[in-house]
Amino acid sequence: MRSQRMPYEIRLFEDTLFGGEEVRFDDPAPRALYISAGSIAVNGEELPPDEGLVSTDAVMLRAGGDGAMVWRWEVGSADECADACAHRTSLRLAGRIDPAAIADELLIRLDSVAFPAGGTAFLHTHQGPGIRCLREGEIRIDTEGRSTSYGPGGAWFESGPEPVFAQASIDVPSRFIRTMVLPRSLLGASSIRYVNIEDRDKPKSQTYRVFAERPFELESA
Repeated sequence: MRSQRMPYEIRLFEDTLFGGEEVRFDDPAPRALYISAGSIAVNGEELPPDEGLVSTDAVMLRAGGDGAMVWRWEVGSADECADACAHRTSLRLAGRIDPAAIADELLIRLDSVAFPAGGTAFLHTHQGPGIRCLREGEIRIDTEGRSTSYGPGGAWFESGPEPVFAQASIDVPSRFIRTMVLPRSLLGASSIRYVNIEDRDKPKSQTYRVFAERPFELESA
């Protein structure tokens, strides 16, 4: 009889902290933090807005004097409920993932993808799943037979192997922040694969900025 794999999720939270407020996440977990507004000290390291980091250890957050908003991604067991927190937090989105189907060794990556007005991402796949959240502009995502438009703060899950086409706003630049779970072999390398051969050598309108990435391990089932 085949043993059942432990189910996992990637989750996106939005944390709002008052000026000077401290929050601890004591559980060591694959975790990405992006400073959406205000400033934060993470384990004593100051981070201004539009910066981010990844960690696999417990973290302590302390908001700057004007408070802060943090987008926080975590990878954990789908059977465990997210811990209740004293600060203001909301679960924005969760997506089921199968680490064993990604690779034997994994990494977590936090980056941003920016488009000029009218930019597109040709039909493509990725080598792992993740959650995106739009920072600015507007974008339309076509995948799995659906077309959905997102404005600032809109979040969506991409499974990885399912082909995706992205069309950014024709009027203003657009940018989203994402966290993905990827094969560790992609450390420092792109995860994108273009579906159509003719698109692979075409000039690409999107640009990338990797905030951080880190290898991690998950408990076995």
